[in-house]
Amino acid sequence: MKSRENKTLVMSFVILIAFVAVIGIIGYFILSPSEMILQGEVEATEVRVSGKLAGRILELNAKEGERVEKGQVLVLIDSPEVNAKAVQARSVEQAAQAVSNKAQAGARKETIQGAKEQYERAKAAADYATKSYKRMKNLYEKGVIAAQKFDEVEAQYKAAIAQQAAAKSQYDMAKNGAQKEDKEAALAQVNQAKGAVMEVSSYMDEMRLTAPISGEISEIFPKVGELVGTGSPIMTIVDLSDIWVTFNVREELLSKIKMGDIFTATVPALGNKEVKLKVTFIKALGSYATWKATKLTDEYDTKTFEVKAVPVDKTQGFRPGMSVIVNWTKMKK
Repeated sequence: MKSRENKTLVMSFVILIAFVAVIGIIGYFILSPSEMILQGEVEATEVRVSGKLAGRILELNAKEGERVEKGQVLVLIDSPEVNAKAVQARSVEQAAQAVSNKAQAGARKETIQGAKEQYERAKAAADYATKSYKRMKNLYEKGVIAAQKFDEVEAQYKAAIAQQAAAKSQYDMAKNGAQKEDKEAALAQVNQAKGAVMEVSSYMDEMRLTAPISGEISEIFPKVGELVGTGSPIMTIVDLSDIWVTFNVREELLSKIKMGDIFTATVPALGNKEVKLKVTFIKALGSYATWKATKLTDEYDTKTFEVKAVPVDKTQGFRPGMSVIVNWTKMKK
């Protein structure tokens, strides 16, 4: 009887201890603080390839997922309007150059020779008229000829002198060519035409779009044969050498991290591989990103900060869009 009572007491004591232990374990898990897990996302520099020229896609020399090098020709655009303007601009340049060449070269040799002969003929006539005038004047002063006759000779003399001066002017003009102002104006027209050609050439260069950076083609928007407008994005290049991870962190958690800190994170897409990240950027997001929008008693609006961190070491397979997990409670620095 007494043995049975002892067993009952022992069992009761064991059950009591087990009950207390279970209560303690439950209390530990309930009262202990939960782990804070933050999820970030891998990002990289992206550059969109676009042109100044509206036209039709003639060729796409790259595919999505393909690596391209800086300066590689990626897109050919067909624009008949630009080709037509190029022909017009070159024609205007050629015409302006011809006018300038003519102004710089002056009159033709045949024109100069003809003006010279006219001048010599007028000079000979003026010399003859001068001699006649002097003889007639001498006779008139002696009273040998009438005044009317002398007046006729004098008029002929003056006309011959004037004709000589006019012929000399024409001859000098032919020798000197165009005026300095005319030459400068012709050169200005040539430069203006060359500027138009350069402008059209710059647009023609936009018919061949090259890669602005080395990287991987992540997306191509139009298809071959489709029309694209001025500045329309055609494809996106991702620079996988310039990669980082972005986290959105509430401000009460920022006490654990500062600029330059290095911490450990895991990447599920890489089999939970651990990577070391270094903080390079911390910035408050806009007011729309507040964690709590309404103030309560003894509380405040909690803002969210954007934290960027770059991999310390190059990680194979690290790509934009991957999730990165950080146990903020057990963060390893």
